[in-house]
Amino acid sequence: MRLDAGIAAEKYVEGTLLAPIPRPGKVICIGLNYRDHAAESNMEVPPEPIVFSKFANTIIGTGQAIVIPEVCQQVDYEAELVAVIGKVGRNIPRANAFEYVAGYMNGHDVSARDWQIGKPGKQWLLGKTPDTFAPIGPWLVTADEVEDPHQLSIQLRLNGETMQAGSTSDLIFGIDAAGVVCLAAHHAGAGRSDLYRHAGGVGMGRQPQVWLRPGDEVEVEIDGLGTLRNRVSGPSA
Repeated sequence: MRLDAGIAAEKYVEGTLLAPIPRPGKVICIGLNYRDHAAESNMEVPPEPIVFSKFANTIIGTGQAIVIPEVCQQVDYEAELVAVIGKVGRNIPRANAFEYVAGYMNGHDVSARDWQIGKPGKQWLLGKTPDTFAPIGPWLVTADEVEDPHQLSIQLRLNGETMQAGSTSDLIFGIDAAGVVCLAAHHAGAGRSDLYRHAGGVGMGRQPQVWLRPGDEVEVEIDGLGTLRNRVSGPSA
């Protein structure tokens, strides 16, 4: 399906949409990769990509609930562009990086900041990997349908209010630059997802700070890729 601007592709979808890649072998994420987010975090632009990972248990599709665990009190939102790796590779030259991208989709990197940053030693892994903390979708758009993944508007809405609005043109490390690091360091299996991080405006950086709460609805929209929608629930669900 081609998702041309102005076409509400959602009206053609019937039934339940599951995560396009339900059990990725790896979910490789690039941190602090937008200039405005570096600025709002009071951090210098990194000289090379900051790489972390999520697990397959974090993956959910559009319409599924983000469940906040009882032990997490400061849960943040982050809109993402996701590149899906379509074939196996290792030590791929930057000039050939896009040959390994099968397509793109929206992503939402949910983060428990009280674990990621507030715990002694800064528990990034524990703050990033609770169940349901990586919604993706609503679908995968093949790479040939995306003219330039570095020229896409990206925004996140919380209960209808725009909290993040930016463009992938603001990426510090583009898909080919970040991808070459990941592909060189890891065996790139087909179906792997790479999250290329968010624009500025995260809840942690606001005054007062904004945290996700049960009953919230979050939407991540990217030009030509559709809208990823998820409600937030508590542990009782």
